[in-house]
Amino acid sequence: MLLAIDIGNTNVTLGVFEGETLRGTWRFASDPKKMPDEYAVQLLTLLPRAGIDFSQIDEAVLCSSVPPLVVTFDELCQRYFGVKPLVMAAGIKTGIRVRYENPREVGADRVADAVAAFHMYGAPLIVVDCGTATVFDAVTAEGDYLGGAIAPGIYMALDALISGTAMLRRVELVRPKQAIGRNTVHSIQSGLIFGYVGLVEGVVARFKEELGGEARVIGTGGLAAIIARETPVIELVDPDLTLHGLRIIYDLNREH
Repeated sequence: MLLAIDIGNTNVTLGVFEGETLRGTWRFASDPKKMPDEYAVQLLTLLPRAGIDFSQIDEAVLCSSVPPLVVTFDELCQRYFGVKPLVMAAGIKTGIRVRYENPREVGADRVADAVAAFHMYGAPLIVVDCGTATVFDAVTAEGDYLGGAIAPGIYMALDALISGTAMLRRVELVRPKQAIGRNTVHSIQSGLIFGYVGLVEGVVARFKEELGGEARVIGTGGLAAIIARETPVIELVDPDLTLHGLRIIYDLNREH
């Protein structure tokens, strides 16, 4: 079985694949101060609940936006599973061509998302990742990853709003009954949810113009479902897109 690890700025998402089947997923807080043993205790406790014995894991792959945690999870994989993980980096096979001006600047998770969407859903395509940041990525019909756009994530915007004002407070991120908020809580919810819907619709429209026509739009990330419910622009939501991208990349680089 393959252990796929996506280390993000806020969360570490792990998944175990048996072939192409995702047997289970787990999410931990990203904490560079945590030791490999601490993460291992959490993971080894959860694996049996998905019917997985740790001895069944004999392969691993990871991508990371937090460099210190690469060492942490590399050590975890070697110590507890006896495997050296494939770490996404420049030079590995992805099945797409990265046309960014400096390919080394592209986040590994962005490439993994693009790889999964290209192989699973076809192209041209646009990936909208609604997580810590709101990230847009574009891939041509020929499999060229062109680049994209990066904006603050919804919770990042909320944090900035409440830290920069004296009278506003944190609210639950749920859809208000109407766009015109009749109280402060509903006004903030409207600004965040409907405001980000407008952001997604606007950026996607511009991407489609530059791609030269129609493109499939795939949503991913923890907040994608909230946005997708409010707009037909996002055709489908795949919360495990990055993990599938890691699986595909691992298969492309597997030694035969």
